Amino acid sequence: MKAADPANVRKSRLFLLLIVLAFVAPMIVAGLLSWSGWQPGTKGNGEPILPQRNFVDEQLRVQLADGQPYAWRDSQPRLTLVALAGPDCAARCLATLTSMAAARVTLNRNQSRLRLLYLGTPPVDDARDGMRNYWQLGTDVDGKLAGFRPDAADSVSGLLVESNGTALSLYRAGFDPSGLRKDLQKVIK
Repeated sequence: MKAADPANVRKSRLFLLLIVLAFVAPMIVAGLLSWSGWQPGTKGNGEPILPQRNFVDEQLRVQLADGQPYAWRDSQPRLTLVALAGPDCAARCLATLTSMAAARVTLNRNQSRLRLLYLGTPPVDDARDGMRNYWQLGTDVDGKLAGFRPDAADSVSGLLVESNGTALSLYRAGFDPSGLRKDLQKVIK
């Protein structure tokens, strides 16, 4: 039998090591990025609610306009988009509410997986503008959501709440409705 040439053996081993490295290196990089907390494409447009709050655990009571209590946990898994208007909700506030409702409509066949809840005094001419066709109207009985309500007149903020009552993200007054639409399309599939 012929002895192997040491130069060829080294070359073959180096080639094998490069092939293994080509497959292992991306996994190592992905593991390091994940370990550091970075996630690709997961940046939302809303601010995360920290510390996390669960409205069911807090027994946050919402009374609907018809006198019924609002159930944070529904019979089927659906998210809730809560609109909290500042004082004197008028034209700009109503335009934002309309954009929020339109974001629900863009979910197409999944729009039934998002409930719209408006807390506070309805805007002027809400019946004429058809707001009640899209939004459930209610009040925060104990005022536990006052910290999320904007102080500026004619403005509105939004809260996205998971189907188990956990508040996911806050959209402060002046938020971009197209960013909200993108976030809804990510979480409702």
